[in-house]
Amino acid sequence: MVADSSPGYPCRVSLQDADVGEKVLLMNYEHQPAPTPFRSSHAIFVRESANQAKPDKNEVPRMFRHRLLSVRAFDTRGMMIDADVIDGEHLESLIERMLAKDSIDYLHVHNAKLGCYVGLVKRSG
Repeated sequence: MVADSSPGYPCRVSLQDADVGEKVLLMNYEHQPAPTPFRSSHAIFVRESANQAKPDKNEVPRMFRHRLLSVRAFDTRGMMIDADVIDGEHLESLIERMLAKDSIDYLHVHNAKLGCYVGLVKRSG
């Protein structure tokens, strides 16, 4: 595909929005391999020239800031135990609230409107 708007094509690898005219691949990615009813794969975009992002600890990539996000919380068995929707500008507060619960092991972040899977949030340490 060729990006025809920006934002609009969030790259799961670089954690950056593709620029208008940039080539992107739309593919399926298994982001929740746990053998539970929540096992899941979903669409992701990958920019043709993507380099793997390596966000700093506690850094929320800019790509998340201008989107409505769905955040799903899972325990160590891969069972979903919480979920919420939030404007990306306030994502840190939801991450902090969810990870304050000992029962939550990791979070999955999806674009809430068109729904692509965009990221995994894990506890540090």
